Amino acid sequence: MADNMQIVLNAFETLFNKRDYAAAERFWSPNYIQHSAHIAPGREGLFALIKGAPEALHYENGLTVANGDYVLLHGRFSGLGPANWIVVDIVRLENGQLVEHWDVIQDEATREQSRSGLPMFGDKFPG
Repeated sequence: MADNMQIVLNAFETLFNKRDYAAAERFWSPNYIQHSAHIAPGREGLFALIKGAPEALHYENGLTVANGDYVLLHGRFSGLGPANWIVVDIVRLENGQLVEHWDVIQDEATREQSRSGLPMFGDKFPG
């Protein structure tokens, strides 16, 4: 399971932060299934989304949990727009590649918006 977690973390770093599409093809299966409402089908849809995203796009991981072939990430995507996204990504792996993905996305609350007074990600509010 630790191997699966590292594969997914490496995949996210390669695609979202380094934007190395050739290297990312090794992580994402050509038969990748995308369940996200925000991303067009397949590996091509995901790569096209990132190619069209602002250069400031950055992924930061806060928590990674694995259960067999499934890896869950709790992270922050910044640089996409007025609000960061706090995302839980659920990825299924097969033969060391990402083959299926689901997500839950929420705009990150500011200190003023947080009814609990606590940040949604990490231990401080976004700057």
